[in-house]
Amino acid sequence: MESLLKKLQLTLCVLAVFSVQFLLFSDGCNEAVCASIVSKCMLTQSCKCDAKNTSCSKDCFYCLDYFYTECCSCVEMCPRPNNTENSLSQKSHVEDLAEPYPDLFNVLTEEKDRLLRWTTYTYPVTLSFISLDKEVVVSTITDNTVLESVPVNCTVAFMSQCMSFNKCKNSCSSMGASSYRWFHDGCCECIGATCLNYGMNESRCLQCPPDKEDMTAEEQEVLDKDTSEKVR
Repeated sequence: MESLLKKLQLTLCVLAVFSVQFLLFSDGCNEAVCASIVSKCMLTQSCKCDAKNTSCSKDCFYCLDYFYTECCSCVEMCPRPNNTENSLSQKSHVEDLAEPYPDLFNVLTEEKDRLLRWTTYTYPVTLSFISLDKEVVVSTITDNTVLESVPVNCTVAFMSQCMSFNKCKNSCSSMGASSYRWFHDGCCECIGATCLNYGMNESRCLQCPPDKEDMTAEEQEVLDKDTSEKVR
């Protein structure tokens, strides 16, 4: 009897391993990140169920832990990512810059750049009093305690040429930007001090991304390397 149980357990383990391999090689599953945690959750039967089963879904959520968002599609507990909706021009990395110079950024972006090194976009934003840490006067309180909104414009500058992640950061820093957004297609956006949510979330660089046929092998290698590092 004991021997039979061991064989049954071994069979279940083998089936679980094959199930994991099948799921991991499916489109939309990040094998490098999810392989270990998905194997564990499948072997413990925590995620071997239908998403409509609330108790099992909860067990799977706790089992995947911090990796749930990235790996739930591997165990069919959430929809698989739609690659057509997540193009490189919409994926990006954002970061605040340590030493912004708003006055310099405003001077450089108030007029069209004659050399077309960048293209600027200015648009109104609605800021709340919570944003005072950005040193922006957002509203005032009258004697009747009525908040009066002060119109604020956000200015961003999209660099014309594709560039690496580090070059984007350095370029925006040299312009006095407060933050930057580097898109995974190589487009670089420098963001002014009064912008919310890191400016515009879709790349609008004039000459980026170029057709791959027009890129040199070195340019393509730099872009591919930076993109792979930021996607991880």
